[in-house]
Amino acid sequence: MKNLFSLLLVIFTLTAHAQTKSVKKSQPLREGKPESVGLSPERLDRIDAMLQNAVAEGEVPGAVALIARNGRIVFHKAYGMADNATGRTLKKDDIFRIASQTKAITSTAVMMLWEEGKFRLDDPISKYIPEFKNPQVLKNFRYGDTTYTTEPAGREITIRHLLTHTSGLGYGMIDGDERFKMIYGKAGVTDLFTTEDISIGESVKKLAKLPLHHKPGEKYTYSEGLDVLGYFVEVVSGMPFDEFLQKRLFDPLGMKDTYFYLPSEKADRLVSVQQKIDGEWKPWPVTFYDPAYPVKGARRFFSGGAGLSSTAKDYATFLQMYLNGGELNGTRILSRTTIESMMSNQVEELLGDEEQYGLAFGLLTKQGQGRGGRGSEGTFRWGGYFNTQYFADPKENIIGIIMKQTQGPVPDNTGWRFPLLVGQAVDD
Repeated sequence: MKNLFSLLLVIFTLTAHAQTKSVKKSQPLREGKPESVGLSPERLDRIDAMLQNAVAEGEVPGAVALIARNGRIVFHKAYGMADNATGRTLKKDDIFRIASQTKAITSTAVMMLWEEGKFRLDDPISKYIPEFKNPQVLKNFRYGDTTYTTEPAGREITIRHLLTHTSGLGYGMIDGDERFKMIYGKAGVTDLFTTEDISIGESVKKLAKLPLHHKPGEKYTYSEGLDVLGYFVEVVSGMPFDEFLQKRLFDPLGMKDTYFYLPSEKADRLVSVQQKIDGEWKPWPVTFYDPAYPVKGARRFFSGGAGLSSTAKDYATFLQMYLNGGELNGTRILSRTTIESMMSNQVEELLGDEEQYGLAFGLLTKQGQGRGGRGSEGTFRWGGYFNTQYFADPKENIIGIIMKQTQGPVPDNTGWRFPLLVGQAVDD
């Protein structure tokens, strides 16, 4: 009898926190003809020519581009090489390190738990990760020996601060402030991801001991806050972060190729990170991260800010859920009302008048729309460290994704040309 009760309790726990069915049932992303969704085939050909030329002229070694409108994929093509050293041709279902595109997925996980009433967005993170109690702000720094002094921040870091990059935390090796590069490096904080045998919780607790750039809420500073929130999801849900995402988000949405660490049977689909040396594409070497990730490694570090790898179609599926108001294929991930909150400006005027930031994405303003070539007001977008970009335009119901894998200085103009050329293809 006791065993039966325990089994029923487990079943109840799993079902109570599973994703719910929706009265709305949109179709999964599927292929369609451009004309059927108000896009010009001839104008889409300009994108095809632009990407072919970008590879031929050596701007990028290869690219996968995807365009969808009204839930129909009308453009999905691969160009160039996945790995020039081995001569492997790029395929449209190849897998890319999406780096900071992970952030919106982590934010989604946080908001899923918020919808369950687990916490308030303005709760201090120290309520769940006590190491963050009584944060300090950097005051003085000595370059000679990397010692520093601090002063009390005067306020706690909240979950909202972490979601909006206003916590005051920095970003280690890619921080714009050399002092924080040195402080984070000396403390052994792990940036991006790692093949080393360390957990995200261990790295986050190191981070919690370090000084902030500024008082929480005072400025926008791109940070490892989403790594903190990845660990926060583990604390609140009681599940490893990778398991939470798999069960609660990826499986329900049918995102079959999105992982922190790739299964062995999919490892040969990973695109190489490449750099340009003397006019030729060469493999990127080991630096502060190992490009062998996500194939190799201890498989314990689940970076909420930069750790995932995915395909163009999987990420388009994730974005389509947002365009649908939180639902896809009859599964409700988030409420429409939650998404409306997430798509509202959370940082006031900290980013200027052309772009704002919500609870998961950068948001284009009316002034940003007026600059041209980036979409309509309310378009949400971001990119990744290894040269991936995406946007989703709610007004036009258009998704655009372009995936590449490069590092170092490259003469790449596809990032700005792509959304411009998607916009000019609208023909309705």
